Amino acid sequence: MIRILKIATFLLLTCLQLTAQQHSYELNSGWQCKALGSVKAAGEAISIPTYPLQDWLPATVPGTVLTTLLNNKQVPDPFYGMNNQRIPDIYFTGRDHYTYWFVKDFTETVPAADGQVWLHFRGVNDGCDIFLNGHRLNATTHFGAYLRQTYNITPFLNRQGKNRLAVIVYPAPVPGNPNGGQGGDGTIARNVGPQYTAGWDWIQPMRDRNTGIWDKVTIEKTGAVRVKDPHVVTKVPGQRWPGKLQAPALLEVAADLENASAKSCSGTLRYTIDGITVSKAVTIAPHASTTVQLPVLTLPHPRLWWPAGYGDQPLYHTTVAFVTNGSSSDEASVEVGVREIQTSWNTHTGSREVAVNGQKIFIKGGDWITSDAMFRFSKERYDAEVRFHRDMNLNLIRIWGGSLTERPEFFEACDHYGLLVFQDFWMSGDCNGRWVDPMKKDDQLTRRQYPDDHALFVNSIADQVKLLRNYASLAFWCGGNEITPPQDIFHAIKDSILPTLDNTRYFFDYSNSDSMSYNTLGGNGDGPYTIQPLAHFWHFRTFPFNSEVGSVGVGDLLSLQRFLPAQNLVMPDDVHHKTDSVWAYHKYIPYDTFHAAYGPQKNLEQWANTAQLINYDQYRALMEGFSAHMWDWYTGVIIWKTQNPWSALRGQMYDYYLDPNACLYGLRNGGTPLHVMYDPVEGMVEIVNNHFQRTRDLMLEVKAYDMQGHDTLLTQLFVETPATGVQKYLPLKRVVDGLRAQVGTFLSLRLLNLKKEVVDENIYWLPNANGQYSGLQQMPAAQIQLRARKAGAGTVAVTMSNPAGAPVAFFNRLSLVKATDKQRILPVFYSDNYITVAPGSSKTITISGAAVGDHPGALVEVYGQNVARQYVSIE
Repeated sequence: MIRILKIATFLLLTCLQLTAQQHSYELNSGWQCKALGSVKAAGEAISIPTYPLQDWLPATVPGTVLTTLLNNKQVPDPFYGMNNQRIPDIYFTGRDHYTYWFVKDFTETVPAADGQVWLHFRGVNDGCDIFLNGHRLNATTHFGAYLRQTYNITPFLNRQGKNRLAVIVYPAPVPGNPNGGQGGDGTIARNVGPQYTAGWDWIQPMRDRNTGIWDKVTIEKTGAVRVKDPHVVTKVPGQRWPGKLQAPALLEVAADLENASAKSCSGTLRYTIDGITVSKAVTIAPHASTTVQLPVLTLPHPRLWWPAGYGDQPLYHTTVAFVTNGSSSDEASVEVGVREIQTSWNTHTGSREVAVNGQKIFIKGGDWITSDAMFRFSKERYDAEVRFHRDMNLNLIRIWGGSLTERPEFFEACDHYGLLVFQDFWMSGDCNGRWVDPMKKDDQLTRRQYPDDHALFVNSIADQVKLLRNYASLAFWCGGNEITPPQDIFHAIKDSILPTLDNTRYFFDYSNSDSMSYNTLGGNGDGPYTIQPLAHFWHFRTFPFNSEVGSVGVGDLLSLQRFLPAQNLVMPDDVHHKTDSVWAYHKYIPYDTFHAAYGPQKNLEQWANTAQLINYDQYRALMEGFSAHMWDWYTGVIIWKTQNPWSALRGQMYDYYLDPNACLYGLRNGGTPLHVMYDPVEGMVEIVNNHFQRTRDLMLEVKAYDMQGHDTLLTQLFVETPATGVQKYLPLKRVVDGLRAQVGTFLSLRLLNLKKEVVDENIYWLPNANGQYSGLQQMPAAQIQLRARKAGAGTVAVTMSNPAGAPVAFFNRLSLVKATDKQRILPVFYSDNYITVAPGSSKTITISGAAVGDHPGALVEVYGQNVARQYVSIE
């Protein structure tokens, strides 16, 4: 009987899978391509299935022309060394060099009755003409990197089911001169597409300007009526609390319906959520489209969606379907996060304040360019990168305006991990005329009217709003990076598109505008963007909602070896700002004199390890300094920037290859929701509490450790901290300065609950009176004990123990490595890293991620400032 049930279940699941595959599938393999100059035939001929393709290249779709050339080994890896200089640039070759034909054969039969077959392109950069089985599908050339395309291909399918799709893709009309300016000579902004592809201060130019079918191509099969762009709005009135039984929320659902048939069609539009079905009878005229608003649903006891660090992120799955004659004509799946985002003006700080479900949220964000500079996107990479941001204790990602509207897979990851999204549209002050710039070809007034085609820009915005508006994580729209769009575009967005298509999200006119941060109340601008004394982040006041502030971000030696040739693995001379040419090409930001405080650096490995100490301190201080002034100076901060889509040597918490550096863990520490910290200027111990409840019954313990590991208890007391607030407790400057005066000291701050469990721990290494870390250079070796064991599928638990009477085991890097070559397994996720273990203490770190289970026999590596490198097998 059990066997029969298993077989029946298998057959049912197989049937369901086949049904899903038949409804919609992606054309993501088997493509071929050829450069325009080598093809003499027209599209009508090429798209006939019998046209010969013997000498065409295998093509990568989704992908750019450059990706296809790289995958066919016709160009070197532009992310390695100076290889990018060896690739011809479109500005000098002319656009035809990167104009390519792409061809895909696929099987699809002519549907029966009123069945329809649709072809969807989610993104082509920049223009294209499309042919199917000898027929041209688009009457005029399509333009616009961000404008989706849909074609009803039912009349053009071959009866025998064998079809050929042929697409010629044209580069942007104005590729721009990559002259080294921000966006090159700025003319890249005359197009409606990504601006960074002409180069920026963190990237070299992408030589094809990302020409290609860069996003998904899908075939969809429906009945006579197609469901388009469903729209779900959730409303959560009043003030709510995570983990509580909730009062009702409201759902407003609508969808566009298109009747492709020559006869009137009647049916029901409906969806079901949490066991409740909402529906409405609809009749659609022949060849007509209509928007249907369904009745408002009152959802009892909803499971609310919260930003990371404040609560859980439950998602409801629902399907909006049009049902006629007892069967579904078409349906669209939607993941719904029930939440409401509010904003208000904080008159004290002079900046925008954000609330979710009635609770104010201190914004801790990261600026994001895109996942990959060549648009090589994947759901897995998006998931890993967004997870890193969650692990940094951030709650918002801002999508910078010189790039793109991020893909649905990115927003799915943000929904899952609880990252709010601040989405810029495709403008930048550098290209679009905010400043006088000698690198730019045109004057400010001319650039102020970019792009050339305003109607295309407006239509693209309307389309992208429809694509992304259902994601719970999407919190804000923004006109552009540091500049508003031209007036006609701006008013179309503000007065027409958003009120009509998405009236639930606040619209910032530009990324550092007065509507976000009123910058005359004592703030001193955005930034800084380079390395700073730690005190700067605590006591130099910036914009009250700073959209861009950051520091350095070089990885360790293993990271550098991934993209720097051996002859270029040399220490930079930061004091004199003399840098190797390949480092300069990869946009290195100097560390100035900060390494010198740690003593002479003998080689690049030591230099890179010392850089991690500096990285950790920089980003811990940044987030602690802003948090210390929560609701007083600031309502939020966004770090410029948390990631690089190219192998750059600046501003990143992990490298392009998804290997984290100490920036990530310093930021994670400093952004802990309930966090104890030390102000290096005033010498005050403070606790910041991001939670909605007041903390009670916590013990604050402050100790100092000398270089031999001897400890001094400075204080121990019970503390309480107000909800979403900061509390100062102890002035310890005189005592701490005395302890560190000769060789420096370790300062350990801990919060303990009534069970003596550690709620938060923060260990500083403080320099001597002259600002030198002389004691670290003399520390005796620590003999840390390491144990690793499997703790579940895809999870390893590593316990690090430091015996009593030993010195502090300082700043240990954990890595999961292959047993064969000791190379790191990427990406994996560490619950913490660059870990310091006090004498007589132990810490357990979890390593998780899909890659953990892909390497049987993997080892755990650890090394620290005074801990020799060792490897341990996983039990």
